[in-house]
Amino acid sequence: MPQSDDQRLVDLAARIEQDDPHFARSLSSGRPAKPREYRYTRAWWVLGIGVVLLFIGLVMPHGLLIATGLVLSGIGVQLFDPYPPRRGSRYRNSAR
Repeated sequence: MPQSDDQRLVDLAARIEQDDPHFARSLSSGRPAKPREYRYTRAWWVLGIGVVLLFIGLVMPHGLLIATGLVLSGIGVQLFDPYPPRRGSRYRNSAR
């Protein structure tokens, strides 16, 4: 017996509320906000701090600062991916 469209919409709303409550509340208030996948504030901060540490490590030849700057820059760039791979799957686009 197929589900009604109303039940599907209720299920979808419940999943959105569970996944990103801020986005769901903003939709119900009539002032939509960006979903979590498109909020990059934390990624910009991590990337900026990493680049600053990398630059300081290059100006003052200090290997630990260079390594820290490279690691933080890599983490910051990784945070820009809106759809990170799910745990448990080996490939991002695996066909099932």
